[in-house]
Amino acid sequence: MADTGTDDLHGVIRRLDDVTAALADLSQVLDEEEDLAAIMDRVCRQVVGAIPDADLASVTVLRDGTPASLAWTDEHTLAVDRAQYDAGEGPCLEAAASREMRRVAVAEAADRWPAFTRAATHLGIGSYLSAPLLLGEQYHGSLNLYGRQTHGFRELDAALLELFTTAAEAALRNSRRYLRARRQVGQLHEALESRAVIDQAKGIVMAVHRVSADDAFTMLVNRSQQENRKLHELAEHFLDEAIRPDA
Repeated sequence: MADTGTDDLHGVIRRLDDVTAALADLSQVLDEEEDLAAIMDRVCRQVVGAIPDADLASVTVLRDGTPASLAWTDEHTLAVDRAQYDAGEGPCLEAAASREMRRVAVAEAADRWPAFTRAATHLGIGSYLSAPLLLGEQYHGSLNLYGRQTHGFRELDAALLELFTTAAEAALRNSRRYLRARRQVGQLHEALESRAVIDQAKGIVMAVHRVSADDAFTMLVNRSQQENRKLHELAEHFLDEAIRPDA
C-alpha cells in the first residue's frame, strides 16, 4: 500500500524543483534580455510550467492607478484580464492594489466579484491566484494565475507562487543594478575617450600657439561655442585636420 504522506512529500519536492529550475532559467534570461515586457512574457510561461494547477498566467501593472496587462500566455488570458479591468474588480486588481496575495475559487469569487466572475466563468475560468509583483520604483502590479478547475488553487500553489515572485523581484532588482552599472561603465568609457581626444587637441593648440594648458582649453571651448558644437566633436575634427596630409 502506498504511503500517502511520502507521495505528498515527493510531490512537494518535485514542485520545488520545477520552481527552482524556472527561476534558474529566469536568471539566465535577465542576463540576456533588457526589455521588461519580454522578461515578463518569459515569467508567465515559466510559472505555468512550474505550478501544475495553473493553466494561464498574466502580469498586471498599475500605471497611475490604471491597470494594463504587460504580459500574458495567450489571447484567452488577455480576454480574462480585460474582463476584470472592464468590471473594475477581481483578484489581479486587489493583489496589485493591496500588495497581498489573493487565492479564490469560483464559488467565493461569485460573491466577491460578481461582474468579473460572470465574465470569467463564460471564458472557462474557475480558480484565481494573484500575487503582488513589484516591477520597479514607479510601477507595481501582480502575477496572475488562472485555472480551469473550480476547486481553487491549493495553499502549496500560493506558497510556490510567493516564492517565485519574491525571487523574480530580487532577480529584477539585481538585473537593473547590473544594467545600470553597465551603462555607467559605458558612459565612463565614452567620457574617458572624449577626455583623451580633448587633451590631444589641447596639446596641439599649446604647441602651435605657445600658450598654457588653461589658455589652450579656453580657446577650444570658445571655438566650440562659436561653432555650436560639442567640445569632444570639435576636438575630433581638430585632430583630423592636424593629421590630415597636405593635398
